[in-house]
Amino acid sequence: MEKEAVIEFFDRLAPGWDAGMERDDEVIGIILDNAGIREGIDVLDVACGTGVLFPDYFGRGVGSLTAIDIAPKMAEIAANKFPEARVVCGDVESYPFEKQFDSVMVYNAFPHFPEPARLIERLAQLLKPGGRLSVAHGMSRAKLLAHHSGTAAKVSIELLKADELAELFRPWFDVDVLISDDRMYQVAGTRRGDA
Repeated sequence: MEKEAVIEFFDRLAPGWDAGMERDDEVIGIILDNAGIREGIDVLDVACGTGVLFPDYFGRGVGSLTAIDIAPKMAEIAANKFPEARVVCGDVESYPFEKQFDSVMVYNAFPHFPEPARLIERLAQLLKPGGRLSVAHGMSRAKLLAHHSGTAAKVSIELLKADELAELFRPWFDVDVLISDDRMYQVAGTRRGDA
């Protein structure tokens, strides 16, 4: 999977992205609870798209929100909708962030990163000890696999089973959330200070 193809794919979809968005507020609430999204913390939203979770973060009173997306049009829409967020266009695996975060969220985006282990290692570096990493989808793994078998097949890899993803977390994180059911998917853990 070429990053240029991912950028082109999502830039093409960006103008209509919000209109096609399906939300299950109860599931999103569970995901945010499990990710430790709460008042006063510094959040990094990875592959933020048009900012679909930004209102949820601000509704919980986060201290700051930094968001990154590799697709310029997605990042531009998110920045225009939410000027109170710091939105950057770039590759999270190489972008020079100037601080670490309390929570890193990858929501509805993980299969678009071609090397999951490398991504998890990078995200561990971006978290403070005691910080939370969450990889989540607002649908079941089976539904996501079916969804990505169509036009997104060339810009995504198969979403790992939750226990396989948890194994990639383990060198840096104590995993305490492992959900893969008919409504949602989430793996989350706390960054160890000794890792």
